[in-house]
Amino acid sequence: MDRPEELRRRIAALGFDEVRYAAAGPVPAGGLRDWLAAGHQAGMRWMDRTADKRLAPELVLSGVRSIVALGVSTGSVVAGVPGRPRFARYAMYSDYHDTIGRGLAAAGKILEELYGVGSADYRAYVDTGPVLERAWAERAGIGFVGKNAMLISRGHGNALLLAAILTRVELPPDPPLRAWSGGLRKTVGLLCGKCSRCLDACPTRAFPAPGVVDARRCISYQTIENRGVVPRELRPGIGERVFGCDVCLEVCPWNRFAQAGRQMLLSARPEIGSLSWAELLEMTSEAFSAKFRRTPVKRLKYAGFLRNACIAAGNSGDASLLPRLAQLAAHELPLVRLHAAWAVYRLAGAGAAELLRHARSVETDPAVLEEYALSSAAPDDEEGRKTSDLRI
Repeated sequence: MDRPEELRRRIAALGFDEVRYAAAGPVPAGGLRDWLAAGHQAGMRWMDRTADKRLAPELVLSGVRSIVALGVSTGSVVAGVPGRPRFARYAMYSDYHDTIGRGLAAAGKILEELYGVGSADYRAYVDTGPVLERAWAERAGIGFVGKNAMLISRGHGNALLLAAILTRVELPPDPPLRAWSGGLRKTVGLLCGKCSRCLDACPTRAFPAPGVVDARRCISYQTIENRGVVPRELRPGIGERVFGCDVCLEVCPWNRFAQAGRQMLLSARPEIGSLSWAELLEMTSEAFSAKFRRTPVKRLKYAGFLRNACIAAGNSGDASLLPRLAQLAAHELPLVRLHAAWAVYRLAGAGAAELLRHARSVETDPAVLEEYALSSAAPDDEEGRKTSDLRI
């Protein structure tokens, strides 16, 4: 029996759309170290604490010899519907940590059965540990790192969720992709050619260089990882996005070659994408917990969700939302009040002062009061573009 191919076949049968092998070894440190030194990780300080392990899989699993690089396709990358709240595509499924995690557990049992190893001989991760899944996926030939800093697959475009199994079992490595000349890729985005659509399309200019994301300016970071105030100058660029951003994925020409994923390890939640502005802004804490239970959106917590909903509503151009936003400007949570006030000014301009008169008269939080001062001082055509202190 060809055990490596039997392993590949049986893991693929679980629902993984890509199953490839890479030899374990140190990852070149320059890219990650430089990224961290530049502060591009923003508030994700766990990246600093786990950098050594990410670069040396031996520190994660002693005696590791191979990496099983895995990918699950979310299907074609489609732009959101203008005028409606937008959620990142992966957020419209049940939490992939849970669903793909169950697939990883089953894959581990197959590894044990075929190679006679125990559970201590491998470690499996899906965005949950100190592992650079993207680097291993590239080394195994699943795809290449594009100028949007994402793994791009010839077969799946930008629509892969990645996972990895570190194991002490030695598996024959698969070759990485090759560039047009036949040589190994030497620079990020080589297979992107002259295309720069992702860099040009980013609403908040989060790419200081091809293949480099500055999380401080990234919509995904600001709407998911940042638990505090979203910088004023970035709010207009967030547009109607409530959770995450797919712009740099949506515009990539490689998506036209994407095949439909089997989605055996995903559970669609289409009702999330059909939520209206009113439903978002009227949602209670209890309704939030029930609606987004076991989805990625639950990570936001209620305060972060309402904060994002206010920003997105403020960018919607829908003046019918002003009464509810004015109510939220008196919410019990200062984080919500601050962004609701900004949204009212964004939609109502000079008319915001009257709408917010009561909320402002009883406001005591210094950060919210600062927001009132900045918003009321900004001309209508510059609202949201002035720079305040970055609270990241």
